[in-house]
Amino acid sequence: MRGKFVTLEGCEGVGKSTQLNMLKNYLETTRQPAVFTREPGGTPEAEAIRKIILDIDLSVSARVEALLFVAARVSHIENLLLPSINEGKLVISDRYIDSSFAYQGFARELGLDYVKEINKYAIENCLPDCTVFIDMDPEFSWRRQKGSVVSGDRMEKESISFHKKVYLGYDAVAKLYPERIIRIVPDIDKTVTHNRIIQALKSKGMIQ
Repeated sequence: MRGKFVTLEGCEGVGKSTQLNMLKNYLETTRQPAVFTREPGGTPEAEAIRKIILDIDLSVSARVEALLFVAARVSHIENLLLPSINEGKLVISDRYIDSSFAYQGFARELGLDYVKEINKYAIENCLPDCTVFIDMDPEFSWRRQKGSVVSGDRMEKESISFHKKVYLGYDAVAKLYPERIIRIVPDIDKTVTHNRIIQALKSKGMIQ
């Protein structure tokens, strides 16, 4: 029996990491085993590539960045995602191919067709069954509302105009794949957001 593949997506500072932790706790409490992973990353090779991609001291072109994500993704697919899914497991990934569409296709302006072409292997062999998109403009993210200073990785340190392009990219991709991508508008109460995500995943038959 084939397992299920769920991804969570969203811009920086919208509470995605918090929601992933709450989802993990929910599944553990309800005794629903799941494999949690992330992109870029998930395997030793992909984690090594992640360090290059997110290194604030490196400057790489948009195309090199996009191809590094693809290299990490292929390792992720072959060594973790497909083996786990084929074993009947529920796999939940923090980011996946829609991040490439939003960040490289739209914000880096490489175009959706180019990103689709270089990600052909992922599209043909390992598309998510369901994607939760935390639908919040980064200009009004919880992080910015709190006045937090971002001192993280190379992607996080991009300008607000870049992150707004990322959001527009996610919005466009969600419109292209409405059967797969569920929009979740986050509430100031993280538990309300969590419950919205749980109900959405239940409605899609991803969890119980």
